[in-house]
Order: sequence, then C-alpha cells, then structure tokens
Amino acid sequence: MSVAAEIQWSLLPPLTMITPQVAVAGVLEPAYDIAGDSFDYALNDEILHVAVIDAMGHSLDAAVLATVAIGAYRHARRADIGLAELYMFMDAAIHRQFGPDHFVTAQMMRLDIGTGHLQWVNAGHPAALLIRDHRVIQALESPGTLPVGFGGDIPQVSEQTLLRGDRVLFFTDGLIEEHEKGGEQFGEERLISFVENIRGKSIREMVRDLSHALMRERCGITTDDAALFLVEWRGGTADHLASIDI
Repeated sequence: MSVAAEIQWSLLPPLTMITPQVAVAGVLEPAYDIAGDSFDYALNDEILHVAVIDAMGHSLDAAVLATVAIGAYRHARRADIGLAELYMFMDAAIHRQFGPDHFVTAQMMRLDIGTGHLQWVNAGHPAALLIRDHRVIQALESPGTLPVGFGGDIPQVSEQTLLRGDRVLFFTDGLIEEHEKGGEQFGEERLISFVENIRGKSIREMVRDLSHALMRERCGITTDDAALFLVEWRGGTADHLASIDI
C-alpha cells in the first residue's frame, strides 16, 4: 500500500454491517493507492449515520485532508447535532486547518431505521441513486451546497421516505468520471445499467461487482480513486436488533 492508502484504510469502519433493520456495504478502489476518498457510518439506536467524502488532490496531502474531515464528522456526529450544523462544523474545521484553498466534497446522511425517513446534505457530490425492485427510480437530487471548507451558507436538508427493500447508492466522482485518455467517461448511464443488471445479489456482492466493473473498464488502471457506499433499508425498530454481521 501507499502511505496515503495506509492512512485511509486505518480510518475506515468495517466495510460491511448487516442487521435485521438495515445493511450497509462500502468499497474503495484502487485499494492500494487510494488518496482522498473515504466513508464513515454508525448505527446509534434507531438512526444510521453515514458520510462519504472526497478530499481534493492526491497522495498524502489528500489523505491528511480526508483524515481531518472524517475526524470532524465523527466529532460532530457524536455531539448529536443536525445535518446542517454538522456541515457547518466540518466546514469550519477544514477552513481553520487548511485555509480557503482546500476543500472536501461530501454527502452526510441520516436514516431512521424504524420509519425509513432519510435525510441528507450534499456538498458537491454526484447525487445518490435510489434503487427499488432492481431499478434505479431516481437520483436523490438536492439544493446545491458548496464543498466543505469553502464557507458555504447553512445548507438545506433534503428528505425522502424509503420503502422496505429500497437501496441507496452513494458514490464519488472518481467512479463516473473515470475514462481512458481521449475516451468517454464511465458515466452515470453506464453505472445505472450495471446496477440494474446486478440482480439477486447481497449489498456486499453488489458493491464488489460494481467496483470490479469499473476496474475492468479501465483494464485495472484508474486515474482517480472511487468510493461506493450502499445502504439497504429493511424496516423494523432497534428494540429487536439481532446480531450484527461485520
């Protein structure tokens, strides 16, 4: 692994968590040379918290920037503040540490695993995809918010009610913008096609297959790192959480 990859992997939570109410799975590629992409999640009582980030730049500088972003996110998350306030806290932390020339794109999400109520703030990321019955039914668009570190205004929190079995796919721009020199990008349309052709797979298998599809398209060579994070809402309450498969 590169030094940047060592730092990033040390930050990550377990790549998969499965409970009767909700399941999550994430992956980073290329695994041994990642830089600014990362994700974090936590299940506290009936609320699943998720963040997916992409720090600007490459190599060690991006890894350090991502480390501060994830650290600020975890601190704010544990303080149990709202998503808008969480964004503002992360923004201030990045700005104080690195100044106005550094930024992190991010999506922060909260899911009530009892009701399926989803809330999110998107700070410069591609819109997540809502998957229902093996079909991408919509992109979860939201009002624009500046990347973390740019001193954006208080963001608007977007909301969506999920149905049991719905999946939400978060991804960084390194996935859809990946391309061979002079060739066309992997693109959102191709991503959607791959998603809809992966049937009967667990969330762990689905993110793995999507990651492998990206690497095949580029013959194992990528120009940017990419993060994929998939959430499946199954319903129920935290009162009867069973064992967690990690």
